[in-house]
Amino acid sequence: MFKPKGPYCQSCGMPLSKDEKSGGTEADGRKSSQYCSHCYADGRFTDPDLTADQMVAKVRGKMKEMHIPGFLAKSFTRNIPTLGRWVKQ
Repeated sequence: MFKPKGPYCQSCGMPLSKDEKSGGTEADGRKSSQYCSHCYADGRFTDPDLTADQMVAKVRGKMKEMHIPGFLAKSFTRNIPTLGRWVKQ
């Protein structure tokens, strides 16, 4: 199956190459090499109280809006809890 090339956001799993802003930003304005612009801006998570399970649900909802079949959305999001943001908690 086709899978976009990484690196991937360590919060939501989106390929950073697909981020329209080319990644989130650190507090000093540098691009983050770890997180996308949807998850991380100005050195902080955009939704700091989100849990890994909530992120899975959020990403699946976004994929549903994009008309991605549920079985694919489930497959694409199954590894979210193993990403850097969630492993550190």
